[in-house]
Amino acid sequence: MDISVVVPLYNEEESLPELIAWIDKVMSENNFSYEAVFVDDGSTDTSWAMIEELKKKYSTVKAIKFRRNYGKSAALNVAFEAAQGDVIITMDADLQDSPDEIPELYRRIKEENFDIVSGWKKKRYDPITKTIPTKLFNAATRKMSGIQLNDFNCGLKAYRKDVVKTIEVYGEMHRYIPVIAKWAGFNKIGEQVVEHRARKYGTTKFGFSRFVNGFLDLLSIFFVGKFGKRPMHFFGSLGVLSFLLGTIMALWMIGVKLYHIAAHIPYKREITDQPLFYISLVAIIVGSQMFLAGFIAELLSRNAPERNQYLIEKEII
Repeated sequence: MDISVVVPLYNEEESLPELIAWIDKVMSENNFSYEAVFVDDGSTDTSWAMIEELKKKYSTVKAIKFRRNYGKSAALNVAFEAAQGDVIITMDADLQDSPDEIPELYRRIKEENFDIVSGWKKKRYDPITKTIPTKLFNAATRKMSGIQLNDFNCGLKAYRKDVVKTIEVYGEMHRYIPVIAKWAGFNKIGEQVVEHRARKYGTTKFGFSRFVNGFLDLLSIFFVGKFGKRPMHFFGSLGVLSFLLGTIMALWMIGVKLYHIAAHIPYKREITDQPLFYISLVAIIVGSQMFLAGFIAELLSRNAPERNQYLIEKEII
């Protein structure tokens, strides 16, 4: 199979018939063998009933329905497991991503040997309350990851099959898939300017909280990517540094007092009366705790349970 088109959705009943008809038209014109994998993320409208109707007309439709809403990352992770195409194309269900971009994305993966080609919505139809935070996050992600993409969160992306079968997406980390892929060893990441269309049906499903969650996930990815297999290197280093600083301060105060005693010089304040004593004590305690945290994290990283377990209500295969 040439292509798997992965479409996560939540309450998109109005756009689904137009979307699958558009995808099928593009695939037929380019003689691609394909499947369209829809993941209904706990929709409360008639999206699933619409998918069942579309299956009667389009044999290429496959679908998974979550029992409740888990989020886009969960939907993508489950779809990646089910996808069978050589190239996996992800796109949103709201018709803001154009299926006409698929042939070029496919060509760049197959002919230019990219692992990932990420869409860049250079001209956007989003309100300023969404575009400004997005630009800030993209800048922060470029700085921390070293990946020179302008739009990490674009839903329209193309992946080599090996990439999606290797990585794991959870939490709110779908917007940082290129970063996750890079940490997994897939370094050939490209970008393509794509059309961003104005929303035709419904309203956006994402609120301001996604920016807070996105920032926390960025920090999480940075930590996991750099220290996920060796957390002791992170916690242990900070712990040892804090412990040594506290110990040095405590020894210095003790040394000063002993010098005053030996030289018969009056010592005005007891060690316990000095703020530096409590600072050194806290540094020693914190250092010990961080070292122990690193040791425990090291043990957990060797026995981590599966994180992606979701309740699936129905499937169409």
